[in-house]
Amino acid sequence: MPRTARKKSKNGIYHIMLRGINRQTIFEDDEDRIKFIDTLTHYKQKCGFNIFAYCLMDNHVHLILKENNEPIEKLMKRIGVSYVYWYNLKYKRIGHLFQDRYKSQVIEDDSYLLSVIRYIHQNPIKANITTAMGEYPWSSYVEYVGHSSITDINFVLEIFSPSPEKARELFVEYMDENGEEVHELKGKDRLSDDEANSKAIVG
Repeated sequence: MPRTARKKSKNGIYHIMLRGINRQTIFEDDEDRIKFIDTLTHYKQKCGFNIFAYCLMDNHVHLILKENNEPIEKLMKRIGVSYVYWYNLKYKRIGHLFQDRYKSQVIEDDSYLLSVIRYIHQNPIKANITTAMGEYPWSSYVEYVGHSSITDINFVLEIFSPSPEKARELFVEYMDENGEEVHELKGKDRLSDDEANSKAIVG
């Protein structure tokens, strides 16, 4: 059966999720997490896409990306192939690391963008890894409240206020709220994040 065509975002912004095959851990240690972030950084510089949010869990990754010079499909192939090649060499394994193709969801308005970013940043809390977003080093939350590295924080912060100080204050307040919305990647191209959290390997 042919795969269902992905829905294309009008503004090029997507919520992406990569999950380990057979619930496999894709980050065994901090070196792996650093390598994945380095891979994002490399291809961001090479291909010119934007990163608005990310969160690295043990067996899945959330990204909010905006395609610019290359389509999202090509970007994700570059990122995935590069990381898996390095991972397989390190752990002396062969074969796939990520389950099927990546899952994607279009984001086409500011309010939805903010709510998905909040949902992603709250992942470690929902998985009982930490009690505070600022204590988890592997998400873009720490870049929004501190110094940005690979995340294009200005685009998002300016939604809150033209004043950087006020924008950060409002951003933190918004991230701390308990959103009632549930962002699910339904169907063949979508996967419930609650399902992913329940399968995450904590510790």
